[in-house]
Amino acid sequence: MAQKAAPAAKQPYKMSFTSGGLFLTESVFVADLHRIGEDWKDTLERALQEGATSLPKAVSNRRSLREIVNRLMTLGDEEVRFLTEDAVRQEQQYLLWIATCRAYRFVREFAVEVICDRYLSYQLELPLETFDIFFEAKAEWDDGLAAISDSTRSKLRQIMFRMMREASIISAENRIQSTYLSAPLRNLIEATNPRDLSVFPGIMIEGMQS
Repeated sequence: MAQKAAPAAKQPYKMSFTSGGLFLTESVFVADLHRIGEDWKDTLERALQEGATSLPKAVSNRRSLREIVNRLMTLGDEEVRFLTEDAVRQEQQYLLWIATCRAYRFVREFAVEVICDRYLSYQLELPLETFDIFFEAKAEWDDGLAAISDSTRSKLRQIMFRMMREASIISAENRIQSTYLSAPLRNLIEATNPRDLSVFPGIMIEGMQS
């Protein structure tokens, strides 16, 4: 696992996923409100207005909707269209997992450096401790991560495992699951950013290292 070397200068570690989960139903609702070419801030405002009656109270507040928009805005127009018009539930889960990995460098690196590494090593159990070990290794090189309290880190771990279960990356028993992408979804990913395939256990990227 590539946890020892200092990470190169990249997207900063944003760790605002401290509530909810994958937000599947809510994300599709918000994505369906979005208009091509529209600023996602405007989508957020309309979601706040319409969500008051269409969404559960737990996710109709600004903080939760901002979190949903933060992930959705990483998707391109064709990905948003596929999410709302063509995708079945499993494809929606996978697309939202990609969006989460794009929005959060930490989640993406965990998916590639821990989940996929363990899958290739036939270590399919994913204990909660793998999060702590990975977090501590990254915190050695990042002051922002090092400053996060133990209670917040515990919350992040809880939410991250919930997201992985809801995305079908791991089972309810925290076992890593093989990914089976449909041809339309795989073609969409390859046309947009083939490296996103690396966040799925069991998916090989021809001619490319993750």
